[in-house]
Amino acid sequence: MKKLKKPALLILSSVLLLSVILAGCSKKENSTGGASSSPSSSASASPDSSPSASEEAPAGWVFGSEPLAFSAYAHYGWLDFPADMAQVPFWKYLKEHKQTNITAIQAKGNHAQLMTTMMASGDLPDLIYTDRYHPDLNRLYEAGQLVAFDDYLDKYPNLKKYFDKKYLDILRAPDGKLYKFPNWYTDHPTSTAGDVVNKKIYEELGSPPLVTMDDLYNYLVAVKAKYGEDIIPFEPDRTQDAQGIGLIYAGFKEGALYQSLGAMLLAVPEGDKLTSIFTDPAFRESQKFVSKLYREKLISQDMFTQDRGKVQEKILTGRVAIYAGSGVTTWGMQGDMELKKKDPNAGYFMVWPFAKAGLDPKKIYAGGYDALGWNVSVITKAAKDPEKIFAFLDWITGPEGMSVQFFGAPGPDGNWDGLDENGYPNFTANYDAVEVADIQATNDPVMIAGNSSYIDKAKAKYEDTQPLENQNWAARWQRDITWPSSNDITGFRNNLEPPADGELGDIRQNTLDLFLQILSETATAKSDADVDRILDAAEDKAQKLGYQKLIDWRTERWLENKKILGD
Repeated sequence: MKKLKKPALLILSSVLLLSVILAGCSKKENSTGGASSSPSSSASASPDSSPSASEEAPAGWVFGSEPLAFSAYAHYGWLDFPADMAQVPFWKYLKEHKQTNITAIQAKGNHAQLMTTMMASGDLPDLIYTDRYHPDLNRLYEAGQLVAFDDYLDKYPNLKKYFDKKYLDILRAPDGKLYKFPNWYTDHPTSTAGDVVNKKIYEELGSPPLVTMDDLYNYLVAVKAKYGEDIIPFEPDRTQDAQGIGLIYAGFKEGALYQSLGAMLLAVPEGDKLTSIFTDPAFRESQKFVSKLYREKLISQDMFTQDRGKVQEKILTGRVAIYAGSGVTTWGMQGDMELKKKDPNAGYFMVWPFAKAGLDPKKIYAGGYDALGWNVSVITKAAKDPEKIFAFLDWITGPEGMSVQFFGAPGPDGNWDGLDENGYPNFTANYDAVEVADIQATNDPVMIAGNSSYIDKAKAKYEDTQPLENQNWAARWQRDITWPSSNDITGFRNNLEPPADGELGDIRQNTLDLFLQILSETATAKSDADVDRILDAAEDKAQKLGYQKLIDWRTERWLENKKILGD
């Protein structure tokens, strides 16, 4: 767990160096390197995306028409892009069919240190993929080291076609320009949060009701009694970030925001203002429930220290009774396939979010969806051909790019071959659902520019033709559980991150460190009284850190978002 402290000397030094070294870098825009050429008949856009003759868009570079090489870096502590493009089907396709060579910069767990070093030296990757409002992106923006995309929007069709302008405006920087390319932007719910249940264990225990928090507790007790240490009753994913146990919090209050436990909000909406998470009755009650599970060994005992690889291994081998998290469909699908290889009657299924007795289950939201998606990619001024990299990102989010990511290479012997009159894949008689599921799961770590508005309709085109038992596992449970049990949190996830190198930035980091610290302390507390004592002390400490000032600032920004969104 992070300790409550000021940033390390190395980080402070890098920030000082950043203003000197990066400011000394050439301010001159790099050449776009994209020799204009007329759009070809490639499938980079659906048929109805072409401008009319009277509104001819400027010609852009055609992705794949010439070699493209660039470096890419994933700024997440749990993710490195593959060193070899052949490791994932999509990147292998890019290399073999689109003349694209991506050099992955790997941090191997030392992401904060590596980014600090790269920023201080000015030796930046061409493309950076990270959290939308990561403080390091703010630092790069303030140092003038990001490439603006505004001049490219009319040349490349997909972002402008599929992404509502009001959301595009929310992404803009203080100077009014667009520097971030969104991942998984959407026009409908896209949450993949929820509870995944081991089918075989469930049936062996008599298929009891799993609706309320009391049902959940009784079920976990039964799992422990029957299977002992061989099975983890409740496995929360990414507990270090409050994600796995965040589902429990959401079940203790109608309309509760899963995002209230996230770094970009860390507060609870009450009417037209935000309030402290530390004093929230629902959070206190949920943490008492979590600590009860922990004391009785009904929840993973190493949930705050284990890496995600260990969680995945448990799921794939069937050693969990219930798996919960903010993005469970990928591993749930993989686990379902693996268990069915040994036993066709085994596998996983999903249930509606658990609710405290007396609450309306339809007002309980396991997760939220943000119309802007989750992550972003930025292009730095280190890039030789920034326009070509933008063309690559835009192509990814078009019909061809999305279809290759999800269904593999096109062709009569593959899963799809060409596009129909609406721009969606023509699925072939050779469509292999198992292969498609494996392609999607394997490509997941490199899906850095996703268009949910398109791909969910493309998947539905095929799945709707299939009997229930043959439908893609992830697509089925997204449609039936994770999408309808999510709420719109767009207004709570955008522009609520203060500048990293100022008073509010310090308050934000120190309060977040405190929250993650007490999250562990309360989850492992010895009694309900201990939970209250820890949270009372945390509230007092947070206020001394300036937490209320951060809450007030975020309230103002949230209300501004509501105006932009028309809420």
